[in-house]
Amino acid sequence: MCTTCGCSSTPGHHHHGDEGHSHEHHHPLKKIVIEEDILAKNNRLAAFNRALFKEKNILVLNLVSSPGSGKTTLLERTLRDLSPRYRCAVIEGDQQTDNDARRIAATGVPVKQINTGAGCHLDAHMVMHATESFDLDNLDILFIENVGNLVCPAAFDLGEAHKVVVLSVTEGEDKPLKYPQMFHNSDLMLLNKVDLLPHLTFDVAQCKEYAARVSHDLRILEVSASTGQGLDDWYGWLEQELGK
Repeated sequence: MCTTCGCSSTPGHHHHGDEGHSHEHHHPLKKIVIEEDILAKNNRLAAFNRALFKEKNILVLNLVSSPGSGKTTLLERTLRDLSPRYRCAVIEGDQQTDNDARRIAATGVPVKQINTGAGCHLDAHMVMHATESFDLDNLDILFIENVGNLVCPAAFDLGEAHKVVVLSVTEGEDKPLKYPQMFHNSDLMLLNKVDLLPHLTFDVAQCKEYAARVSHDLRILEVSASTGQGLDDWYGWLEQELGK
């Protein structure tokens, strides 16, 4: 169980009514062992996924964000713009419903829905089985849209080449400081909905400075999925990664 959100598929279960019992001092050790076991198993499967993706020469991106960042809209536009040039597929992660998967399917791109139920993130085992739905010999890019959550997905390697964190200007500029592990573990940050900046008090420079505190290597691109602003830079980054 996750200590943060209580999800059944994440590490670190804590029994909240046990304080004061004589065996209280044993719990930290059990918690650490369980967490290490879960992450170790996940990392082994992630390594398997990564080797498979490398063998098939597929660029795999793990898209992460909080709910409402515009991640799905950004992905829809990306797929429509890139599909004529690249063979793409999507793994769509949500706790319930296939709403986002149906939106992705409307772009004509193959998509596999994963519903995690009480789980707050995707893991390497889920991704491994989801890839069975695709012809990996005929893919250039696999986008994994993770469950909307800036906490749990940060700890779980899926075998991706990069985590790409999407932050919208309708959120607080201090998100990188509040959720440092996610921003530290990401290689690219897409600052989305910048077309709304004239109507908001969001401080872009301050947000970038906070992000730099967490990770000096985090690249930041300003984009708008609605207007297309900055998307050429996003597509250029993708092309650069495909060429590696």
